[in-house]
Amino acid sequence: MVVSSQSINSAPKNTEILWDTYGIPHIYGNNTQGAFQAFGWAQMQSHGNLLLRLYGQARGRAAEYWGEEYLDSDKWVLTMGVPQRTRTWYQAQSPAFRSYLNAFVAGINAYAKKHPDLIDDEVEVVLPIRPEDVLSHLQRLLLFTFVVNQESVADMSQHQSPAASNGWAIAPKRSASGKAMLLANPHLPWGDLFLWYEAQMTAPGIDAYGATLVGIPVLAIAFNDRLGWTHTVNTHDGWDAYKLQLQNNGYLFDGKVRPFETTSFLLKIKQKNGSLREQILTVKSSVHGPVVSQKDGQVLALRVVGQNSSGVLEQWWDMAKANNLTQFQKALQRLQLPMFTVMYADREGHIMHLFNGLVPMRNQGDFAYWQGIIPGETSKTLWTKNHPYQDLPKVIDPASGWLQNANDPPWTITSPPAIKAEDYPLYMAPRGPVYFRAQSSARMLAEDDSISFEEMVAYKHSTRMELAERILDELIGTAKQQEDELTRRAAEVLVAWDRKADADSRGAVLFSFWVDNIDLDTLFKIPWNEKSPFTTPDGLADPQSAVKALADAAATVEKAYKKLDVAWGEIFRLRSGKLDLPANGGDGDRGIFRVVNFAPTGDERFQAVGGDSYVAAVEFSQPVKAMALTSYGNSSQPNSPHVSDQLPLFARQQLRPVWRTRKEIVAHLEERKVF
Repeated sequence: MVVSSQSINSAPKNTEILWDTYGIPHIYGNNTQGAFQAFGWAQMQSHGNLLLRLYGQARGRAAEYWGEEYLDSDKWVLTMGVPQRTRTWYQAQSPAFRSYLNAFVAGINAYAKKHPDLIDDEVEVVLPIRPEDVLSHLQRLLLFTFVVNQESVADMSQHQSPAASNGWAIAPKRSASGKAMLLANPHLPWGDLFLWYEAQMTAPGIDAYGATLVGIPVLAIAFNDRLGWTHTVNTHDGWDAYKLQLQNNGYLFDGKVRPFETTSFLLKIKQKNGSLREQILTVKSSVHGPVVSQKDGQVLALRVVGQNSSGVLEQWWDMAKANNLTQFQKALQRLQLPMFTVMYADREGHIMHLFNGLVPMRNQGDFAYWQGIIPGETSKTLWTKNHPYQDLPKVIDPASGWLQNANDPPWTITSPPAIKAEDYPLYMAPRGPVYFRAQSSARMLAEDDSISFEEMVAYKHSTRMELAERILDELIGTAKQQEDELTRRAAEVLVAWDRKADADSRGAVLFSFWVDNIDLDTLFKIPWNEKSPFTTPDGLADPQSAVKALADAAATVEKAYKKLDVAWGEIFRLRSGKLDLPANGGDGDRGIFRVVNFAPTGDERFQAVGGDSYVAAVEFSQPVKAMALTSYGNSSQPNSPHVSDQLPLFARQQLRPVWRTRKEIVAHLEERKVF
């Protein structure tokens, strides 16, 4: 329903949600509890089925609700001690924030009671939601998906995160308007617990706009009239796997045998016929943490940071309420957020980068050492404390006037360097290499000494492949000299290619298939060098084998698509519901700033499954100028018009204006809900 604007131009006596035509809730709370309750209601209206499923998984009871396929998830959540720890976390909240959490949950339950018909029968079993469920979900998300996840532990080959991101902060001296600017651009999978939810929250003392992950009751990336921040996944190591030496039913530690602590859980697993099968899960723990792997006679225990950091939500809330850099840093100094870079800009013209996180104080070893399996028989390798705020790499107002992070270590966030690796422990962050996306990011900022808001938005959508700039000329030159006709034709296609992954770029498909055929670690003649972090690696180490890989890629492309110069957007698609649009962008490892991750669809095509998810471009003028996009839309509920209504803008490389004043919101009003 749409109501006349006269009735809602005065300040609210009641709490209300104004829904705009993109399904974004603008929440006006007459008090803070009211705003949180409305936010709970809004999340249910936009993502109810997903939210209940996520909370069910965070309880460690998903297999009981929905069957065998959730058993591994339950075992992980229970092994990590999530539900038990949550009780402590809930008690540890400040009384005020506990009341906000309760209000958020009250909003969720009120919506479910009022609209049972709009929620899948399958997920209603999770109701009613308790405040503890929110904190369990927060733990599962931050500590046991971002800091460490099941795949990383099973794999042990590297500490990998399912996520990436770009973040920029531009100082007045480098901006065309003389105002600081911020670019928020997380890259996450387009589904499950990684889905962004865009919202505005207004209540006494706060008027913040931004996004959070579904099920989280505060904004995680946000801006207000005076300042804003974004996060990127940083090169942070917040977990270790310790190898235990077993002896007499226990393990050896500092020359003595210690018994394991054991806890047992009764798992219930729903069967196809609706009956429940029962199974006991026994979790053993050492002084390091729970045992997560027992194979080939090797027993590994896991230690993870952040298990006492119960104040994450309140810290984010206070970051969004801050009015200046001093207040903002005061919130950051609590160090409740276990990882993520913080990239910041404000109206006074300050910009800041913080390598944020809980970094264990380790008494030996470099970053690579702690990525491996750590001997667990001595207290010498067991960390118990984290570095305080002042120890973390950070820079405020660098001489360059710009800051970037594209998941590279903190040493390369600007040029000339503002943070020196030598000033920090060897285990703080790796010394390199810096990958092509970060190089592309730094290049765009370094080469333009007066960046307008419009240019920042255009740079954000850059699909230029930095990797191609390094080796393409040499690859083409060698390919042109070959005898066989296919290789020479492939060279001609690459000569004509614009070196981008725009929808109409011809040659990008061939190049991308070639990249899939080669080993990037051995491709280059000149390896990456810390002294020239943004221009190395370079040149082909073995041009002949590179050309052979090109011939193989050309044969594959021609067989699949009947031509070598097929357009990128013909093969790489954006699909959702009835939409099937040409995509642009691609993998960051090619040096593309506009990141889109694709998966094969079975018809020789690929569809977008992740990458650019929420984007916000902000200029701290008065009033603030802002544009944003939530790639897939702001709802996942079936039959919502907002499931993929922003995807056509994504396909056209456009952002939408952010509506923040009542007047703008009322002019684009879809629905109003008064509490």
